[in-house]
Amino acid sequence: MSDDKIIEISFESLGLTKPLEKMTAKELRQLCMDKIPQIQGASGMTKEDLVTTIKTTFGIKDEEGAVSPYKDQVRTIKRTIRELRVKKTELSARKEKEILRRKINKLKKRTRRLAAAA
Repeated sequence: MSDDKIIEISFESLGLTKPLEKMTAKELRQLCMDKIPQIQGASGMTKEDLVTTIKTTFGIKDEEGAVSPYKDQVRTIKRTIRELRVKKTELSARKEKEILRRKINKLKKRTRRLAAAA
């Protein structure tokens, strides 16, 4: 007489500190072995296989091809950056080059923040 208990596990109860895509393959394998006994053969799977298996186990849908709401904004900023770089190469005054370099740097940071927010 074996006592096979069916354990209901929710995705929230796993207590993950970061998204599945950001976890390493080693962390994902350990997660499967420790907390998700439904997934068999985790030690032989690749990272992509582990992520998709975990997502299908919990019924998580991928939002493939989702367009960032900031895409147009990022494009215009990058266009501005290219224009400023051309201007910078044409300048000879050191102070003006430094000012343009800082502007370019700020714009690059803004595009990174917009990409991270999406």
